[in-house]
Amino acid sequence: MPEAVPLQSDALGRLRAQIDALDNQLLALLNERARVAEAVGALKREEGSTFFRPDRARQVIARIQAENAGPLQDAHVAAVWREIMSACLALEAPQRVAVLGPEGTFTEQAALTFFGSATELIYCQSFDEVFHATAAGTTQFGVVAVENSTEGGVSRSYDLFLHSPVHIVGEVSLLVRHNLLRQTAGMEGIEAVLAHPQALMQCHRWLTHHLPQAERRAVASNGEGARLAASNAQWACLAGEHAAARFGLHMVAQGIQDEAHNRTRFAVICLPQTLATPAATGNDCTSLVVSVPNRPGSVHDMLNPLKKHGVSMTRFESRPARSGQWEYYFYIDIAGHPEQPPVQAALDELQQQCAFFKILGAYPRDPGV
Repeated sequence: MPEAVPLQSDALGRLRAQIDALDNQLLALLNERARVAEAVGALKREEGSTFFRPDRARQVIARIQAENAGPLQDAHVAAVWREIMSACLALEAPQRVAVLGPEGTFTEQAALTFFGSATELIYCQSFDEVFHATAAGTTQFGVVAVENSTEGGVSRSYDLFLHSPVHIVGEVSLLVRHNLLRQTAGMEGIEAVLAHPQALMQCHRWLTHHLPQAERRAVASNGEGARLAASNAQWACLAGEHAAARFGLHMVAQGIQDEAHNRTRFAVICLPQTLATPAATGNDCTSLVVSVPNRPGSVHDMLNPLKKHGVSMTRFESRPARSGQWEYYFYIDIAGHPEQPPVQAALDELQQQCAFFKILGAYPRDPGV
């Protein structure tokens, strides 16, 4: 009878014991950090200070990455520390963040990327609800999609920014991979594909080629599409991996978006009294919306202050003003921050030429882009 093979070698056992001991040390240190964070929270309550400060989170992560000697990669170090800070912040003061629901949306993923998983997410049925919850103070923050690299601006978000008191204090840029999900493993018998309108457009060519007969049904979010697809064997949806796990769906086809490098920008919004405009970092974006009188050359004149002061425009899109007079609002992103004199000078001159002028926010660019 052959000799039984040990389940693990002595060397492997010693290494695992070493890891267990290190884990215990890490846990003790993390709890020590958490107790200090609780003391910080108590002091902030006494002083009336802001609890969540994205600039502080960036500074901590940058400092830790500068100390990192490997073998952990900087991106993984950042992810670990973001979760540590999120858990500690939850002890200071839980942060409520409004996102487009239900669970499984890319908006949810963007919020978790920015705030960490200890954040309390409030799932909303529409962008309108996200803006309302944030503006009403039901949540401290909200996260909304504003632009896709394939399909351009998210028009409903643009419209809501016009008259909302919230401003943008941060952004998240996600590489968005759409997958075809359904109850069963094959594509046979799919009668309808459910997804957010933007997702349906981003997968137009693939759907036309592989499922030409299937109805394309727009729903409020990809997460809602996944929830509905889980209830009907003839329906499929377009969503991310998290939605597949959340609703128990098969991933029938992966990465079916028409553009391989499909990205979506999400804006982090809040009331100014919740968090003021972040200070300049040297890698910032200022977003604004303007309208100009409907006269020849007005749009050209509007752009002259940017050129004059050497300010780069990174996005320029128009939306109808719905006045019936063929007037438009122009949504503009510029590189830089109003704390920088050339940017402020350009904005001052631009405002003088505009019939409507509103800065939507000045905030750090997503460092991952």
